[in-house]
Amino acid sequence: MSLSRREFMQLLAAASAAGMALDHRDALAATAGAGERLYDVPAFGNVSFLHFTDCHAQLTPVYFREPSVNLGVGDATGKAPHLVGEALLKHFNIRPGTAQAHAFSYLDFTQAAKTYGKVGGFAHLATLVKRLRASRPHAWLLDGGDTWQGSATSLWTNAQDMVDACKRLGVDIMTSHWEHTFGAKRVQEIVEKDLKGHIEFLAHNIKTTDFEDLVFKPYTLREMNGVPVAVIGQAFPYTPIANPRHMVPDWTFGIQEEHLQKMVEEVRGKGAQVVVLLSHNGMDVDLKLASRVSGIDAILGGHTHDGMPAPTVVKNPGGQTLVTNAGSNTKFLGVLDFDVRGGKVQGYRYKLMPIFANLLPADADMQAHIDGVRAPYQAKLQEKLAVTEELLYRRGNFNGSWDQVICDALIEVKGADLCFSPGVRWGTSLLPGDTITMEALMDQTAITYPSTTLNEFTGTQIKEILEDVADNIFNPDPYYQQGGDMVRVGGMRYSIAPKERMGGRIQNMMLKGKPIEADRKYKVAGWASVQENVQGEPVWDVVATHLRARKVIKGVKVNTPTLIGMKGNPGAA
Repeated sequence: MSLSRREFMQLLAAASAAGMALDHRDALAATAGAGERLYDVPAFGNVSFLHFTDCHAQLTPVYFREPSVNLGVGDATGKAPHLVGEALLKHFNIRPGTAQAHAFSYLDFTQAAKTYGKVGGFAHLATLVKRLRASRPHAWLLDGGDTWQGSATSLWTNAQDMVDACKRLGVDIMTSHWEHTFGAKRVQEIVEKDLKGHIEFLAHNIKTTDFEDLVFKPYTLREMNGVPVAVIGQAFPYTPIANPRHMVPDWTFGIQEEHLQKMVEEVRGKGAQVVVLLSHNGMDVDLKLASRVSGIDAILGGHTHDGMPAPTVVKNPGGQTLVTNAGSNTKFLGVLDFDVRGGKVQGYRYKLMPIFANLLPADADMQAHIDGVRAPYQAKLQEKLAVTEELLYRRGNFNGSWDQVICDALIEVKGADLCFSPGVRWGTSLLPGDTITMEALMDQTAITYPSTTLNEFTGTQIKEILEDVADNIFNPDPYYQQGGDMVRVGGMRYSIAPKERMGGRIQNMMLKGKPIEADRKYKVAGWASVQENVQGEPVWDVVATHLRARKVIKGVKVNTPTLIGMKGNPGAA
């Protein structure tokens, strides 16, 4: 199916006529031509890429709140992606109160979400992809990874729902991260059986532990409109650390800067006039990498879920590299066009478009696939666990309200003094008044290693754990960052000084108004241990028990640590 511009605009008009409660005078579809301005991207040049990343298996439209805390330290202070709210809008020249302001910031989230509706969904993404390909039939669709994990149906189908959806979407090339939590055997099975002849799975930095042989293709080199174009894949470098090592026992990962430079020189030597890195490094790592590796025209990045309206241009010894990051949850689709003449890139245009499900009609073929996948599980997905009177969200450097609900449940059900919950960035949002279904809970917890735990740690060990995680986030050298958020803490309050060195960041640890004692042991609940053969009730069962008993979630007190030395930082609201 291919949509002409006229047909596409007719569909937009139909979506508008279907009715949306929009307050702002320039809101979507409330003003004639608003939709056209948002989604009509004139073709430019002769080499084009469409890019999405970190969809975390969200096949249907969702709400997703952007962070109100995304702190930058060291050289990253005050620079993208470490800008939130008004600082972000000002930096990218986005007018407050508009659709774009809602898409890219947390500001007035609840009211704006009611105004603009849900975002993403593969059926709506498919419509936009087809629209753009109508004017760019040469364009390649790139998937930045974290695609197969993050929902109930993905977990229950062993990722098959997402693999089939991506083939229908027309993905050309992908790289990886959470995909590997299905295990090396399953990943190779999908690559060899499902993706072969359809989607190229690229990762120059995944090698065997014994002889350092490449496990997957490092790059692809093809012609686009007669121009030789190369895409190199970069999987998440810290997969065996951030996720269970035993799931990929025979593979190594890593940033592998020198090998990347070698791959760039190899494809350039074979005639590539455009070189793109499809990366799952996280944006801070990509920014540093771009300053040190020459010959890459653009990095289409993921992992840190940063929806950046414009690229950051990074200078390096070989010229410059565009660094982008395309958000998460199928909330955005990036379009990068190059004008290539005389064997070189002469110009570019980039746009990151929010996907408003109320405005983009659902693609019929994709919707049929989604409905078919979900049908056997509908009763389980729609089980009503509770109703929330609070806005529930996760994304941000520290605790979100969804994280707080999980921590409260673990402490109560497991009989713990305090709780650690992983600082993962995936997880959808719920508005006040929404029903918390089993599907909504699984959006926060659907992983292949969900066992809950109850351990005894001394106060010294608790501090060491928090210091170690804090250094993964706030180390001033991006190559020592792992791109997640701070472990979520329940029951215990503390202060954090992100600019201090490791060992000096975590301060003032308090439990029930009393200081944590170094030698005293405390019962600590948790889940998602990376150790092998961990036994325990799945986290979704623990939290579901809590929600069923409560029936209504209200008065959630988000356990945000006290920040030290960060006054005026534009990465904190």
